[in-house]
Amino acid sequence: MAHLLRSRVPTWPPPPRGPSGHTHQEHDTGQQCYDLLVIGGGSGGLACAKEAAQLGKKVAVVDYVEPSPRGTRWGLGGTCVNVGCIPKKLMHQAALLGGSLHDASHFGWEVAQPIRHDWRKMAEAVQNYVKSLNWGHRVQLQDRKVKYFNFKASFVNKHTVCGVSKGGKETLLSAEHIVIATGGRPRYPTHIEGALEYGITSDDIFWLKESPGRTLVVGASYVALECAGFLTGLGLDATVMMRSVPLRAFDQQMASLVTNHMASHGTRFLRGCIPLKVERLSDGQLQVTWVDLASDRKDTGTFDTVLWAVGRVPETGSLNLEKAGVRTSPDTQKILVDAQEATSVPHIYAIGDVAEGRPELTPTAIMAGRLLARRLCGQSSDLMDYDNVPTTVFTPLEYGCVGLSEEEAVARHGEDSVEVYHAYYKPLEFTVPERDASQCYIKVVCLREPPRLVLGLHFLGPNAGEVTQGFALGIKCGASYEQVMRTVGIHPTCAEEVVKLRISKRSGLDPTVTGC
Repeated sequence: MAHLLRSRVPTWPPPPRGPSGHTHQEHDTGQQCYDLLVIGGGSGGLACAKEAAQLGKKVAVVDYVEPSPRGTRWGLGGTCVNVGCIPKKLMHQAALLGGSLHDASHFGWEVAQPIRHDWRKMAEAVQNYVKSLNWGHRVQLQDRKVKYFNFKASFVNKHTVCGVSKGGKETLLSAEHIVIATGGRPRYPTHIEGALEYGITSDDIFWLKESPGRTLVVGASYVALECAGFLTGLGLDATVMMRSVPLRAFDQQMASLVTNHMASHGTRFLRGCIPLKVERLSDGQLQVTWVDLASDRKDTGTFDTVLWAVGRVPETGSLNLEKAGVRTSPDTQKILVDAQEATSVPHIYAIGDVAEGRPELTPTAIMAGRLLARRLCGQSSDLMDYDNVPTTVFTPLEYGCVGLSEEEAVARHGEDSVEVYHAYYKPLEFTVPERDASQCYIKVVCLREPPRLVLGLHFLGPNAGEVTQGFALGIKCGASYEQVMRTVGIHPTCAEEVVKLRISKRSGLDPTVTGC
């Protein structure tokens, strides 16, 4: 595609002229015309829209949430706010508090036993907070004079979108530039009998009014492990069914430690298994039949809830992208984009989870949206840098990482050129309550040749996100192992263990930290 080779920074062109040479205005066409139209009211789309409006452009946002098969619906803000990062972290925190209550007695606090959790009370508090964020987004758009339409959008042509309201009324919206930021939704394994009829997904779990009870989580993704982790932490019976390896896109040593910790703290795992069907029994429970791939033996179990966490699909199906000439990947159905986030149509862009080859992470979508708005407004030529993006998996023992996994580093540079420094450590707060710290582990992946550039950092332990964020800056700036070692640690913290890493895997020495 020729547009992929262009190097110019796009700016707002003049409005298109009709056959008579007149500029198309709203009263001429019956359409509402904008400088920028954003399709999708998630984190990336909202960030792009607000930035462009602040820079003086006439902007509209079109957003519509198709209810889940279970009928769950939510407001403005996208996946992260409504059915992702925010409610997930709050329920993760609820589970961590349960662990802290158990620890409290060791530190002298008298805590009444038994400790019970009220799902309904937690869910109501989480849902009320999410609703406040929905309202906040509406207010922010209004303050920045961004027009918001609760429409389901589809393309009519390269510059025009048809929005359909809940009542079926159609409105035509045209714009010089269009940004697609529709994100994705959980995948249902529709080939499995009863999957759609009886299962739920992450679109539903955070909006349940009543406890999900005994839950089977199907999948090996971070969504699967995070949900199973907080359910276990809340005192519920949770089982994870995995076809193959957990956290496939992450460092596999770290992934094994994550699941080992979960297994040792009550989460059950069915490894190498795939579900065949889900049936509802007369008592209301769900009976799941599965097969063990190694032995080809079938088995069954009963659960109150089956949660599918088997991947996500981009929200491109109803956009009529072909009418605008926007190309998608035949494999993933995600929209093909270049380094400037442009699609096969130069004035149409795609950001966030809906774009091919982009990390499915809220902060990357937000930054990509803001940078795109600045480029379109001629304020900047900066492109989004997708290298060394940090992230955290909020499993009961959190896993934060930035940069390359050990496997990626070896594949890219060769085993002889890579050095890995590592340590098993015990957080001070684990000592008095005698918590298990056998999976608390850190490794730094470096080039072996001085100054030993840091290629990746992997941290498994409490507050992993908070620890990883700071080191991500150093790695983004090209930190070397020598520079990390010259950094003074803050004592006593878990984060200081990173700057104390002295033992390499290659040495074969015991990496267990002893003493202060």
